[in-house]
Amino acid sequence: MTKAYDVIIIGGGPAGIFAALELVERTGKVLIIEKGKSLADRGCPSKQQHIPCVKCKPCSIVCGWGGAGAFSDGKLTLSTEVGGFLDEYISKERLHKMIRYVDDLYLRFGAPGEVYGDDEEKVAAIAKKAVLADLRLIPSRIRHLGSGRTLEVLQAMKEYLEEKGVEVALNHTCAELLVENGAAVGVRLKDGQEYRAQYIIVGPGREGSEWLVAEGRRLGLETTVNPVDIGVRVELPAEVMEPLTSVVYESKFIYYSRSFEDRVRTFCMCPYGEVVVENNDGLMTVNGHSHAHKKTANTNFALLVSKSFTEPFKEPITYGQYVAGLANLLGGGVMVQRLGDLQLGRRSTPERMKKGLVVPTLREATPGDLSLVLPYRHLLAIMEMLEALDTIAPGVNSRNTLLYGVEVKFYSSRLHLSADLETEIPGLFAVGDGAGVTRGLMQASISGVIVGKEIKKRLGA
Repeated sequence: MTKAYDVIIIGGGPAGIFAALELVERTGKVLIIEKGKSLADRGCPSKQQHIPCVKCKPCSIVCGWGGAGAFSDGKLTLSTEVGGFLDEYISKERLHKMIRYVDDLYLRFGAPGEVYGDDEEKVAAIAKKAVLADLRLIPSRIRHLGSGRTLEVLQAMKEYLEEKGVEVALNHTCAELLVENGAAVGVRLKDGQEYRAQYIIVGPGREGSEWLVAEGRRLGLETTVNPVDIGVRVELPAEVMEPLTSVVYESKFIYYSRSFEDRVRTFCMCPYGEVVVENNDGLMTVNGHSHAHKKTANTNFALLVSKSFTEPFKEPITYGQYVAGLANLLGGGVMVQRLGDLQLGRRSTPERMKKGLVVPTLREATPGDLSLVLPYRHLLAIMEMLEALDTIAPGVNSRNTLLYGVEVKFYSSRLHLSADLETEIPGLFAVGDGAGVTRGLMQASISGVIVGKEIKKRLGA
């Protein structure tokens, strides 16, 4: 029997959650479909039992209530300059107001009051040092939830939505978007069950971006190719980055390589955090977390090289998968290398790793040689960036610094969307990182609010 709703939301990540929060005050039926598990049931056997990744399907680190951000360190970037492409759809002024609106919602559900980056004098001093090192600091105020507190906030949101009548279908995978007479009418699940609704919001997250691209192609939707972000996760003693992280928590630096002028950026800085593995449909990539209550001796962050390709290139996800696949092929999963070994043109071995001063927080990573994995211009740009960072945080370019590979952000090709994030098919909206319009927790949440407000208006709420 086919069930009918007013709105169906595909994906229980921040984009889907905030769309539901916006819609919940009106009387109507809202369904959230999420292929992963509840927060209580999401767990990684490799971390819990200290064993190699068992390749769960779906991976509980990137799938489930809260999306991939549930186990991240939960950084809310209170800036219009980073985190996605929403300023291409709405004005900077409106985006700034939306940041405040969404930030207040996070506070309502338990986010901490402290904000990093408010000391303008100290931030200006870091920015001045950055300029002298050929780097550009993007000033960003950060509200840090921390991995443990992020789970608490997301669970509170789920309980609130369910109390308000929103149905949450976990462990259900959407197979197909249903379109009739040129308009969205529902979804079909893998088990064959159909659900109908007047409006469909698609927010499958990065893990579901490939599915969304395929569905867009099947439905004849126009797409734009996003830049491809590929790089490494850097791990070093927390003391090295303390002068920066104590002021702005997550330092966002931009660098353009001398050799090719490729854009390199720091991303997802995790003070006193740990490096983790992510299973992207069987492909092992690397990420970083910082916990609210548990600290390590290390800080980690990503260095990502952004590359825009032109015609006939149309497969940013496939390109990222190919590079990550090389690391998996050579290392059996995630690979780690001491920077000193990379500079000397040799692979890292377990024996050489033991001589280093940095104890890896990701113990299952295989010592190897990243020069056999990363494209030459990517590797060169990363090494130049490390030299530049060393001038403002001495010790970054140390031989003991660890590089994990690879880190890939699977941003989908962007569907052609209106200012309200509606596709060319009436009633079908696309939100979040999986739709290629955002690149972080804050803008993903905002994208959900944008769509929620528009649908609420159309429903006459």
